[in-house]
Amino acid sequence: MVAPTALEHGRSAVAERRWGAAAEWFADAQRDDSSALTERDLEDWATALFLRGEQRRATEALTTAHDSSLARGDVAGAARAAGVMSIQLLEAGEVAGAGVWGARGMRLAEQLDEANHLGAMVALVPTAFGAMFVGDIAEAIRRFDRIAAVADRYGDADLAAHAAFGRGMCLTMQGRVAEGFASLDAAMEPAVAGRLSPLTTCVVVRMTLDVAHRGFDLERAERWTTGFARWCDAQPELVAYTGQSYAYRAELATLHGTWAEASAHAARADESLRAGDFTAEYVANYRLAELHRLRGELRAAEDRYRRAEQTGWDPQPGLALARLVAGDAAGAQSMVRNAAAGVDDATRQRLLPAIALIELAAGDVAAARRAADELAEAARAVPTPLFDAVTALAAARVLHAEGRASDALGELSTARAAFAAIDAPYEVAQCRLLEGRIRRDADGPDAGRAPLEAARRGFVELGARLDVVAVDALDGRRSVDALTAREIEVLRLVTTGLTNRGVAERLSLSEKTVARHLSNIYGKLRLSSRAAATAWAYQQGIV
Repeated sequence: MVAPTALEHGRSAVAERRWGAAAEWFADAQRDDSSALTERDLEDWATALFLRGEQRRATEALTTAHDSSLARGDVAGAARAAGVMSIQLLEAGEVAGAGVWGARGMRLAEQLDEANHLGAMVALVPTAFGAMFVGDIAEAIRRFDRIAAVADRYGDADLAAHAAFGRGMCLTMQGRVAEGFASLDAAMEPAVAGRLSPLTTCVVVRMTLDVAHRGFDLERAERWTTGFARWCDAQPELVAYTGQSYAYRAELATLHGTWAEASAHAARADESLRAGDFTAEYVANYRLAELHRLRGELRAAEDRYRRAEQTGWDPQPGLALARLVAGDAAGAQSMVRNAAAGVDDATRQRLLPAIALIELAAGDVAAARRAADELAEAARAVPTPLFDAVTALAAARVLHAEGRASDALGELSTARAAFAAIDAPYEVAQCRLLEGRIRRDADGPDAGRAPLEAARRGFVELGARLDVVAVDALDGRRSVDALTAREIEVLRLVTTGLTNRGVAERLSLSEKTVARHLSNIYGKLRLSSRAAATAWAYQQGIV
């Protein structure tokens, strides 16, 4: 019996979706006899390399497929290779290269009768996305409709999914969210069911998950995230897009209050990024930043937000919210206003809850009212439980600022019940905190004590350190949760009678750094001397 060749091993590995093995076997086959690889083999090799995070080598394989097709007079094959190349480059963030290859593919496709050369329609896909990305939505829809017509005529599932997905994205960008999600559903169903090619599956799922998560559609976000996780986990040699999968799992775990699980998923997203998942650079860093922010680890959060920003995407509203927590309301206001200026409707909708919160903190109640009203209008168009809850909480905050305590409590009751129904404990605690403030303002300190204690318990269970501090500050309590681990270390050494120099030597820090830590400790605890800080430390039992 003749042993299988390297090329046959490569083809089998592709069929079994063992991408690492496929990449290696095709490389061996090329070294043995490069002429034996067909254009389809080269495209499969490029797919395997792309999904392993080796985008540069994938480009080389597709370039060879394109040139080989042209040399044989196969214009349709060359157009298809150019189209696939353009899609891969778009996914890798190489917009200029994607444009060059997309234009090349279109020039070739224009020489063909699309009825006889269905595969050449792949070349139209990146140009349709290109029109969408530059804001020419009408032209993008026209191109996606053309792709859909050909796909329907000849039963091409991948082209049909691209068309439905692209049209859905365009509609949501126009604010036609219900229509957009209906079209996205048509693309996602075959994707998560495994009926599409790997590249099409990844392109469709990655961006559609983003729309669902950011559009407050929790039911779709959970269903699609679970389906994509199952698809990724079934391919252990997959690298590209795994970071996306873990990041979206982390986002859901964060919402549901399982922050340890969220941290584990976010860490896996970061591991995928380091392993070569070029699609994860923004989401991995942004998701880790969000967890740091919620836990009150603001320096670590800022670092991760800045790494996310280096990808070219604006890390909002998270970065602005971190600035707000740090006490810079004006900076947060400037950030979120800049982020909301000139964006599409879907992106603006995602920012509105943060806009309302930050504008209130900055003292612009009128701007907060406009944001809350705009959010409510969007929610009426596409009501979902999460969207309704977010809208009610924003309305309650604005009503409280306007002095309408009774109306605010009504909206807050709606928000709290909705958040509880979808198992969002951090948001429930936020509702309790606001309720406590409203009742204190209206009827005195005793009236707000019960909801504030409930809020505090919720924040403590989650590990939301700065939120615990915020609750304690309302009751005049000095909370140990206000201090960082390093500040507690410094305070413990101060209680032993060490000078700043002695503390610095013990912790391998500079005296200036120790002085800064002590200043922060005094400010957070509202104390004025080492003696007072020492007494407080003994009272709290931290020494």
